[in-house]
Amino acid sequence: MTDDASIQDHIEQLVAREHALLETHGGAGLSDEERAELERVRVQLDRYWDLLRQRRAQEEFGLDPSEATIRDAATVEGYEQ
Repeated sequence: MTDDASIQDHIEQLVAREHALLETHGGAGLSDEERAELERVRVQLDRYWDLLRQRRAQEEFGLDPSEATIRDAATVEGYEQ
């Protein structure tokens, strides 16, 4: 991912996949495979939203947004909400 627009596009693709999985069965009755995919999609969404926030913060403080890196799932999923 090289810029905010491409990151945002990737996020939108992930959101579309999440919605497709949820709409398949009204959010209930997903197969084990579908539940696992839904979890993977949600983790990826968290990681890419984090990356986008990092880039925007870098830019806000006059730093190079390209220095932001995608964090591993364990780090991002460990954040308190």
